[in-house]
Amino acid sequence: MEHRIVGPGPYRATKLWNETVELFRARMPLRKHRCRFKSYERCFTAAEAVDWLHELLRCSQNFGPEVTRKQTVQLLKKFLKNHVIEDIKGKWGQEDFEDNRHLYRFPPSSPLKPYPKKPTCQKDVIKFPEWNDPPPSTSQENIPVRPVVMNSELWFKRHSIAIGEVPACRLVYRRQLTEANVEEIWKSMTLAYLQKVLGLDSLEEVLDIKLVNSKFIIHNVYSVSKQGVVILDDKSKELPHWVLSAMKCLANWPNCSDLKHPMYLGFEKDVFKTIADYYGHLKEPLLTFHLFDAFVSVLGLLQKEKMAIEAFQVCCLLLPPENRRKLQLLMRMMARICLNKEMPPLCDGFGTRTLMVQTFSRCILCSKDEVDLDELLAARLVTFLMDNYQEILKVPSALQTSIEERVAHLRRVQFQKSYPEVYQERFPTPESEALLFPEKPKPKPQLLMWALKNPFQPFQRTRSFRM
Repeated sequence: MEHRIVGPGPYRATKLWNETVELFRARMPLRKHRCRFKSYERCFTAAEAVDWLHELLRCSQNFGPEVTRKQTVQLLKKFLKNHVIEDIKGKWGQEDFEDNRHLYRFPPSSPLKPYPKKPTCQKDVIKFPEWNDPPPSTSQENIPVRPVVMNSELWFKRHSIAIGEVPACRLVYRRQLTEANVEEIWKSMTLAYLQKVLGLDSLEEVLDIKLVNSKFIIHNVYSVSKQGVVILDDKSKELPHWVLSAMKCLANWPNCSDLKHPMYLGFEKDVFKTIADYYGHLKEPLLTFHLFDAFVSVLGLLQKEKMAIEAFQVCCLLLPPENRRKLQLLMRMMARICLNKEMPPLCDGFGTRTLMVQTFSRCILCSKDEVDLDELLAARLVTFLMDNYQEILKVPSALQTSIEERVAHLRRVQFQKSYPEVYQERFPTPESEALLFPEKPKPKPQLLMWALKNPFQPFQRTRSFRM
């Protein structure tokens, strides 16, 4: 009863769905059951299905031991809705699945989900423009020409060019390293870095690069506080002050001897519910809809922890700054609550860690099309985020260094092409550098005073120093 590990790549959620359906249909124990004085062959109860599927998911490296029985029931509800199973009378679709003794069976054929078809389009390769390329929307043919009166001298010049005696003049544009060029460099190199970490031939199936905003990347790298939290330019996109105060209250929960907080029974539960309600009513998950496939693809690297952290770092740089800030504050609060032994229980039915994952997983990761394994994949991602949030929400230093060096190099080349004389004066060549800083002769090693003049001659015994 084992899942094969589904690595990073396109359609990972659909692959996991199909594999889970196939394992469930092939290995779920079937036997004879009686219901209302009637016998039914090759069927199973709802509770038996929950027991078996729950154990399958918990033992799978694709989902992990954090899967709860409630999540398993939710998945079986989707199985019933998609006609993977049906009740003993052949009903499915609108019926509700509950953890009880109701009988179910497999239909004759199992509908596996087809892989989504995305519109075929050419791969967008972001290329830095050459120095001699004209600016965008400019061509030699569209250059306006002022009408002139053709006299004999001008006619002779044009005739000479036409017959090849005089070479024609062509406009050569000098490319300037503009802010837009720098933004394109950040975008292209970041996406190339992500593609390399994921080990994919192309990001086309997991990410629409046209929706990637280069300004978000630059803002997330440079506009940060000393603690590494993003600073927003637009204060209207900040967390409401009452939500931020509630999060600080739970993140910095004091000892019971501290009387600064109200001490009525259940105060901490009310504060937690305030935070959960706010995040639960977000219009879009924090990791955004269009990055869903990219983050799900990274989940295939969890067996290689360092690579997974690196891939998550890059993906989180693509987030809008307000989303990244909310995610940073939320993950810090969740981690501190789980580590605080003085925190009273926030829920009677679940442990603190399980409660954090179940409460906030859907507001962090969710598909716009309601992919059927959303809950399980989100729980897996949030668990990993909570355990490694300090590393994941850092800027990958190797990526930042390589991009900054690339931009600096291009600016140096631009200066050299624009002002060659000044560049030659300010930046020495190897020849001029050799003249300015000649090599000093290497000093010969000093001989020790007791060294022999002829070291290769055998040692000869001399007279004793005794008289």
